[in-house]
Amino acid sequence: MASTSDFRPGFVIRWNNELWAIVEFQHVTPGNLRAFYRTKLKNLKNGKIVENRFRSGESVDAVRIERKTCQYLYRDGSDYVVMDMETYDQINVNEDIIGERSKYMKENTNIDILFDGSIIIAVETPVFVNLEVTMTEPGVKGDTVSNTLKPATLETGAIIMVPLFVNIGDMLKVDTRIDGYVERVK
Repeated sequence: MASTSDFRPGFVIRWNNELWAIVEFQHVTPGNLRAFYRTKLKNLKNGKIVENRFRSGESVDAVRIERKTCQYLYRDGSDYVVMDMETYDQINVNEDIIGERSKYMKENTNIDILFDGSIIIAVETPVFVNLEVTMTEPGVKGDTVSNTLKPATLETGAIIMVPLFVNIGDMLKVDTRIDGYVERVK
């Protein structure tokens, strides 16, 4: 058990029978009232962020999380097979754990896997990835002025909205958090 004085960004606790990471916290001492900690917590399973107050000195259930960097190798049915970069062991990760972020994973991509003992809690994919456009309407010279977008299919099958000047074969930098185009890559 830990107390609220141990709070720091990234600290993982078990609260309401789920695992939560502290995103930010603030110690508040309002006048004549008791001190408390105002926190923002991120659910490690679904990514939901909530705010909660904890009394100063309250006991919380701290969880030790192990982070391993792995390399995505291939897909096997509904599982993704990844390799631990230190031991070279292969691990099967269920697609439910990865979720929507899997549409930006291509072979040999490094990902971080969070473990609670031997149980996989969450998978963190890279924030920015470089992917090639495999299908889109052809761009026309001079289409750089307007702010109009068109759909483009990437090499992993993901579909994002891109500016009109993007063509088939272009490499794009994609932000996986917002499913959006950032820039063309040379």
